[in-house]
Amino acid sequence: MKRIFIIFGLIVITIGVWFSYSNFISTNENEVVFWTLQMSDFADYMNGVISDFEKENPDIKIKWIDVPFSEGEKRTLASVLSDNPPDLINLNPDFSATLAQKGALYEIPQENTAQYNQAIINSLKYNGKLYSLPWYATSAVTIYNKYLIQKAGVKVPATYEEIAEIAPQIKAKTGAYVFLPNITENDTMLKILNKYGVNSSENISSEKSEYVFNLFKNLYAKNLIPKESITQTHREALEKYMSENIVLFQAGANFLNMIKENAPSTYTHTDIAPQIKGEIGQNDFSLMNFVIPQRAKHKDEAIKFALYLTNTKNQLELAKLTNVIAVNKEALNNDFYTRYAKDDLMAKARVISAKQLNKVEPVLKASRNQKDVNNLVNSAVQNILLDKAETKNILKKLSKDWENLLK
Repeated sequence: MKRIFIIFGLIVITIGVWFSYSNFISTNENEVVFWTLQMSDFADYMNGVISDFEKENPDIKIKWIDVPFSEGEKRTLASVLSDNPPDLINLNPDFSATLAQKGALYEIPQENTAQYNQAIINSLKYNGKLYSLPWYATSAVTIYNKYLIQKAGVKVPATYEEIAEIAPQIKAKTGAYVFLPNITENDTMLKILNKYGVNSSENISSEKSEYVFNLFKNLYAKNLIPKESITQTHREALEKYMSENIVLFQAGANFLNMIKENAPSTYTHTDIAPQIKGEIGQNDFSLMNFVIPQRAKHKDEAIKFALYLTNTKNQLELAKLTNVIAVNKEALNNDFYTRYAKDDLMAKARVISAKQLNKVEPVLKASRNQKDVNNLVNSAVQNILLDKAETKNILKKLSKDWENLLK
């Protein structure tokens, strides 16, 4: 069950890579070529959906190709520039936005979006236009050690400010850190800033931005978060949670199984709360979507199949096989996403995650050169926490560097 979540990781975009993909091309006039990313573990489900679709639509055939995760973006880039690309491709929104910027994607008519959570549809728009349809989502929850929370005599925090308030008491009463924020991993800091309305080169040097950076700087300077916060990743944070060296861990529901398998005693101390929020109160989420290349030959059929994959029945079936969250409005209102037994942590996490999709705007949008932007912000985080200069001066330089990068 772990592999499906790998697809949310960062993939390096490889430009100008060509490959031989003749085996992936349809030779049937009525055949929709459909690419997914590392879904072979769920072949029975995929083949079942395809078979049902073909029975209901005998004039359309689906040719399903599952592409290895590590090759997804370079194969997609090569294929969409060819004269015979796949008709429907499963991608992540960041790379989809990159292809939209290049004019390589077909614009999806708005009338095809009625069945979806509209906040998610809005998050996928590029320059006000829609170039993809959502498939499924995840939204991190706060996994916390209820034993250590009780021992410290504090309440589970809901905001970053509350984390800062309880951090000294947790350290004094338990010896553990409140959390390990991984603030230099990918776009973690940008997502936190977005929860305070800071999301561009123009406002990265604002007073609000300075406030957020200094919040973490003070925690770091007082040894209230681990020194590894500026170097370690989500994986190390999981290890620290399982060894009860941190109290809070923000992650998807799938991590509960890892904790249960690898640290059963910690699992017995574990409970779930909504993810940590900022000033605006929205939630982060991750998404996988479908795109249709501009040069695809079966655009209408591809849309029809994408809508079928994301109807209520098929969304719920996929969700019950995995830990993903549906994007179909009717599916999200199903008992599967609204009710849970008291002692069922996985179900509780699923219900909280699904509810969080109702409050996701404003969403952090990918920009051009997003990886380079991430690197600039993460370098600034390190310099601020290590007190190499005044926060204000570091952020002024960050703003200029970011602006120059976009130019």
